[in-house]
Amino acid sequence: MSKVTKVDAQSPALHAADSHDLIRVHGARVNNLKDVSVEIPKRRLTVFTGVSGSGKSSLVFGTVAAESQRLINETYSAFVQGFMPTLTRPEVDVLDGLTTAIIVDQQRMGADPRSTVGTATDANAMLRILFSRLGTPHIGPPSAYAFNVPSVRASGAITVERGARKTEKATFTRTGGMCPRCEGRGTVSDIDLGQLFDDSLSLNEGAITVPGYKGGGWNSRLYIESGFFDPDKPISKFTKKELHDFLHREPTRMKIAGINMTYEGLIPRVQKSMLSKDTEALQPHIREFVERAVTFTTCPECDGTRLSEGARSSKIEGISIADACAMQISDLAQWVRDLDEPSVAPLLTKLRHTLDSFGEIGLGYLALDRPAGTLSGGEAQRVKMIRHLGSSLTDVTYVFDEPTVGLHPHDIQRMNDLLLRLRDKGNTVLVVEHKPEVIAIADHIVDLGPGAGTEGGTVCFEGTVEGLRAGGTITGRHFDDRAALKQTVRKPDGALEIRRASANNLHDVDVDVPLGVLTVITGVAGSGKSSLVHGSIPAAAGVVSVDQSPIRGSRRSNPATYTGLLEPIRKAFAKANGVKPALFSANSEGACPTCNGAGVVYTDLAMMAGVASTCEECEGKRFEASVLDYRFGGRDISEVLALSVTEAEEFFGAGEAHTPAAHRILERLADVGLGYLTIGQPLTTLSGGERQRLKLATHMADKGGVYVLDEPTTGLHLADVEQLLGLLDRLVDSGKSVIVIEHHQAVMAHADWIIDLGPGAGHDGGRIVFEGTPADLVAARSTLTGKHLAAYVGS
Repeated sequence: MSKVTKVDAQSPALHAADSHDLIRVHGARVNNLKDVSVEIPKRRLTVFTGVSGSGKSSLVFGTVAAESQRLINETYSAFVQGFMPTLTRPEVDVLDGLTTAIIVDQQRMGADPRSTVGTATDANAMLRILFSRLGTPHIGPPSAYAFNVPSVRASGAITVERGARKTEKATFTRTGGMCPRCEGRGTVSDIDLGQLFDDSLSLNEGAITVPGYKGGGWNSRLYIESGFFDPDKPISKFTKKELHDFLHREPTRMKIAGINMTYEGLIPRVQKSMLSKDTEALQPHIREFVERAVTFTTCPECDGTRLSEGARSSKIEGISIADACAMQISDLAQWVRDLDEPSVAPLLTKLRHTLDSFGEIGLGYLALDRPAGTLSGGEAQRVKMIRHLGSSLTDVTYVFDEPTVGLHPHDIQRMNDLLLRLRDKGNTVLVVEHKPEVIAIADHIVDLGPGAGTEGGTVCFEGTVEGLRAGGTITGRHFDDRAALKQTVRKPDGALEIRRASANNLHDVDVDVPLGVLTVITGVAGSGKSSLVHGSIPAAAGVVSVDQSPIRGSRRSNPATYTGLLEPIRKAFAKANGVKPALFSANSEGACPTCNGAGVVYTDLAMMAGVASTCEECEGKRFEASVLDYRFGGRDISEVLALSVTEAEEFFGAGEAHTPAAHRILERLADVGLGYLTIGQPLTTLSGGERQRLKLATHMADKGGVYVLDEPTTGLHLADVEQLLGLLDRLVDSGKSVIVIEHHQAVMAHADWIIDLGPGAGHDGGRIVFEGTPADLVAARSTLTGKHLAAYVGS
């Protein structure tokens, strides 16, 4: 046989296939982008920066990632596309060189009670296989260890024809691991009968205390005139049968007061009409009743593990799958490392890698049975990242939205290593970020601005970190900003006493939170900050808690409707024109009849993806044409809703359109750094940080004496942090007590008092490791926070 010789000749020129090393964007006009053109290098780490509202997300998510996902969706069949979200083509002239985009955002994970950290990653699935192979006693396949799979037994004749043979199967069984009592939720709901009726009274005396059952209405007459019991006898004197008829009787058709009606026990009736409904959709007084009447307790049968008795009985070296999921992941990783079983060696290797990834990313303090809905935005984003760390995919585009949210400076270095690892596998990594520590590791930087909203939307700088520092952009000027420690701190005028706090990982913490000052609670991710603040400071009268949870509302909701700003605006328009205020609401009488005030028309294309197109009748203005004839201060209602907060503040502040009630709300919105937002912009387009600041603006008028803020610097540019510190100072100077959970060193340096939790995360945290002034913390350097803060202020 002749040998084939391989000659490594130098290729005379670059292969044509290797020349596509840029993502080219030309003429992007999404949201506030003004014909933006950029060239993003592939297989590099590019950081997009700029002040809040400068157009970073519009360029990265709204243009590059959106078009990439839309093109991928088009490769699926029309039937499959019908089940996928509709993505419209972004407004851009040229988009070249796109690769598959994987978006890792900060959207909270679904609050489904059966979704946990383990099910959201592949860790739970691998553990189930492991126990089905090695668990003793053996109870069945992997599904027998799954709390999402119920056990099913069915019987009946099933005829299976194979050629000429016919076989009959009489039974079908499937072994699942779901606890039959709580159906895999871990908690059971119970009704507090004391909230339904007062048993010392008779029905005629108004014993039923359910909203809508008092007085002489039909709801109460149904029971009084049913004839099953004496309406003048106190409920406590009812016989067993009478009490059963009153509370639990099955639906029964009967004549009551001469009318054919269905009588039903009070509990099933209230359950159908109130308890089974979405609490958020109920009227406030009914919601309060439901929250009082329904109590959630740990399932007594599975003790909150969600698993059936069989699944809990099968063990590996004395550990059941419930025990494994309840362990801190860093401990579980060690337990898996100690298992040595050649028959499942590949599975153990993969499981070890996944569990170690949690530690690398700074989530080793979580447990696999932690409900996914309880994770913060930053934690949810990092849990999503774990799927991609072990991925075999290369040459894809990863898009991150502020991956350092919720991270202590100590953890940011780990996140940086991770981003670089994804890049070094040959992927394009695009990051929207404000933290200088992340900007510093970028291969390429795109700085948008110069301002926010209409003042932004242009590229101010493209290049390296050195170039950014030397450039004159806002980001470049503020890049090396460092807040100095306060020379003098305020003196507290009282204290909020927390005693023996033990929520989640807290170890019987005793601490006095000073009042009348700016207190910062800090510590590494998972050290127990949120548990201490949200679990121990009661949401009593006088405590205003502002977090980053999503604002409930549809695409019809906007800052004007959410803050109550639309009310004085509608009244001012109505008064000036002598018509009804309802005409100036796109959700009421003034709505365009074609799109019902939505501004867009949704066309359902049956099995293909539906299409949203701007309404031709109102051209997206959302109002009926006749409504737009009414003017106030020279503008119609749609023009007013298109104003930014800053423009609207000026418009309603003086002159013909002077409206003090509207101006006050707009001042508060500008105070929290939202001057660039359009007052009619849908709430669904706001980032987590913007949502939090919008909530803060609405609460600033509250009478509360204690404000609790959860990482208010989220999504804030270095230049905007100064404005936020000024706002916090104004709140404290007006007599409020401000408690901030925060990792940003500028906020720590500005505090009057710091409470540092740690020393680590999970069971290694949950203790107070420092209390005192920022200057004392820097001087002591006794904690991780102290060391990082000392390095930050340069002392």
